[in-house]
Amino acid sequence: MAKDNKLSRSLSSRQIQMIALGGTIGVGLFMGSAATIKWTGPSVLLAYGLMGIILYLIMRALGEMLYLDPSTGSFATFGSNYIHPVVGYLTAWSNVFQYLVVGISEVIAVGTYLHYWWPNLPAWIAGVVVIVTLCLANLTSVKAYGELEFWFALIKVVTIILMIILGLLVIIFGFGNHWQPIGISNLWKHGGFFTGGLSGFIFALSIVAASYQGVEVIGITAGEAADPQHNIVKAIQSIVGRILIFYIGAIFVIVAIYPWNQLDAVGSPFVETFSRVGITFAAGIINFVMLSAAMSGCNSGIFSSSRMMYTLAQRGELPKSFMKLSKHQVPYWPVVTISIGILIGLILNTLAPLVFPKATDLFVVVYSSSVLPGMVPWFVILISELRFRKMYPEKIVDHPFKMPFYPWTNYIAIASLLVILVFMFLNPDTLISVIIGIIFLVVMTGVYYLQYGRQKRA
Repeated sequence: MAKDNKLSRSLSSRQIQMIALGGTIGVGLFMGSAATIKWTGPSVLLAYGLMGIILYLIMRALGEMLYLDPSTGSFATFGSNYIHPVVGYLTAWSNVFQYLVVGISEVIAVGTYLHYWWPNLPAWIAGVVVIVTLCLANLTSVKAYGELEFWFALIKVVTIILMIILGLLVIIFGFGNHWQPIGISNLWKHGGFFTGGLSGFIFALSIVAASYQGVEVIGITAGEAADPQHNIVKAIQSIVGRILIFYIGAIFVIVAIYPWNQLDAVGSPFVETFSRVGITFAAGIINFVMLSAAMSGCNSGIFSSSRMMYTLAQRGELPKSFMKLSKHQVPYWPVVTISIGILIGLILNTLAPLVFPKATDLFVVVYSSSVLPGMVPWFVILISELRFRKMYPEKIVDHPFKMPFYPWTNYIAIASLLVILVFMFLNPDTLISVIIGIIFLVVMTGVYYLQYGRQKRA
C-alpha cells in the first residue's frame, strides 16, 4: 500500500496534452464523420469551429479554477464546492457512466477491427485480451497509463496530419488525380454550403459536441500532473487549437475532395484518400489506426472513471476501500471495478443477440445515451467558475490565467449548450438518447437524496 495515500504526480505535459487529444479524436473522425456532414453539408466546418470556441471557453473556465486547486476529479469537486453537493455527485457519476459506456463500445469495436486480419477470431476473445491488458497498464502506474495513451494518441495524430497533407496535394496540385487539381468547388456545389438550413446546422452541432467530449479529462489528470499549474495551463492553451486544426483540417479535405452527398458511397474517406495517391494498403493502415483509437478510448475510460470513483470515495459516497492505493499509488479497486464493468458489458453484448435478436438496436441507444451525461461536466465547469469568482474575488486579482471576458463568455457558452440540448430533443435521431440521459440523472439524484440527503443536511 502507498504510505501517504496520495496519488502520484507523474504525468508530464506531453502526456497530458496527448491524453486530452486522444480522448477527443476518436473513431468517428476516421469513418468520415458522415453523421455530421449529412445534416448540414460542408458548413459542418463552421459547426466544428463554433463548438471549438465554446470548448475553449469551457477549458479556460476549468483552467482558472485548476490553477488554484489542481485536484483529482476536479470538476466534480468544484460542482460540490461551488454549487451543491448533489451537483458534484451527479457530475462524478455522469463521468463514470459516460466512460463505462464508451469503454464497452470501444472494446466491442476492437473485435470488429480485428476481423479485418482474422475474420474467424471471436470478438469476445479480443475484447477480453484488451480489457485485461489495459487494466494491468492502469494498475502498473499512472505513468504507464500516460505513456500508453501518449502513443495511442500519437498514432491518430500522425495519421490525420498525413491525411491533411495528402488531401491538400490532391486539391491544389491534382496529386493522384492525373495532376488535375480538384479545387474546393465541392464546398458550394450539390446544394450549397448550408444544405440543411439552420435546423440542420444546429442538429449537426449536437453530434459535433459529442465528438469533442473527453477533452475535459485534463481536469481529471490534474491531481496526478507533475508541476500542475504550469502543465495544466500549457495543455489548455494548446489543446483546443490543435483539436480544431485536426478536425477542421481533416474534414475540410474530405468535403473538398468528395461531394458531401456521395460520402456514403465512398466508405471511409481516409482509406479512399490514401488509396487515391497510390497507397494501396491504405485500408490496413486505417484499420490499424481505428484499432488503436478504440483501445485509446477504452484506456481513457478506465483512467477517468476510476479517478472519479476515487473522488466519490474521498467524499464518503463510495466505500473507503475505493480510496486504497497500491504501492504504485494507483487506486486499484476503482480500476478493477471499471474493468469488470466493461467486461460485463462485453459479455452482455455477446449474449444478448442470442436471447433478444433485436438487442443490437438496444445497445446502439445505450451507447448514444452517454452524450447528455458527457455534457454535464461542461455545464458544471461554467457555472462553478461563476460562483468561484463571487466567493473568492481576492484570488483573482493577480491570477495569471483568468477566464477571458468574464462573465459574458460563461453566459454565451451556457446558452449555446442549452440551444444544442433543445435541438437534441427536436431531432428524432437524438431524442431517445437524451431521454435515457435524463432518466439516468433523475435516478442518480433520487439515489443521492435517499442515501446522503439527511446526512449532508446534518
